[in-house]
Amino acid sequence: MRFIRIVLLAALLAGTLDAVGAVINYSLNGGKDPAVIFRYIASAVFGRAAYTGGTNMVIWGVVLHYAIALGFTIAFFLLYPRMAILSDNRWLAGVFYGIAVWMVMNLVVVPMSHARKFPFRVTGALIAMGILILAIGIPISLMAHYYYDYTEKPRIRA
Repeated sequence: MRFIRIVLLAALLAGTLDAVGAVINYSLNGGKDPAVIFRYIASAVFGRAAYTGGTNMVIWGVVLHYAIALGFTIAFFLLYPRMAILSDNRWLAGVFYGIAVWMVMNLVVVPMSHARKFPFRVTGALIAMGILILAIGIPISLMAHYYYDYTEKPRIRA
C-alpha cells in the first residue's frame, strides 16, 4: 500500500510541476489561454475535435496529462531497484530520466498520436527538456530514492 501511495504522490507532484512549467513557458512565449496546452494533449486522442470541443476536451487533456505522468512514474519506480545506476546518483538519474521522457514523448508518443506535429527547434527542445528534468525526472528520482532507501530498508533497533 505504501508503494501505491508514494507512486501516486510522485505522479501527482510530477504532473503538476510539468503542467505549471508548460503553462509558464506558454505564457512567456505570448500564449493567452493555457487551456490550449490541455486541448493539445487531448488532440493526441481526439485529433482536431479537441480544439472545437468545450471544457470537456480540456478535462480530457488534464486526465491524459496525469495518466502519462503516472505511467512514467510507475516505470521509474519499477526500474529503480533493478538498476544500480539509478540509485547511485539520484540527481544525475533524474536529469537523464527527464531527457528520456522528452525522447519518448517527442520521438514515439507524439508521432504516433493525432496531435499536430511542430517543426523541430533546438531552443524549444532544450526548454522542454529542462522542464521535464526539473518537473518529472528529478522529483520522481528523489521520491524513488526516498521510498527505496528509507521506507523499504529494515530499521535497526537500538
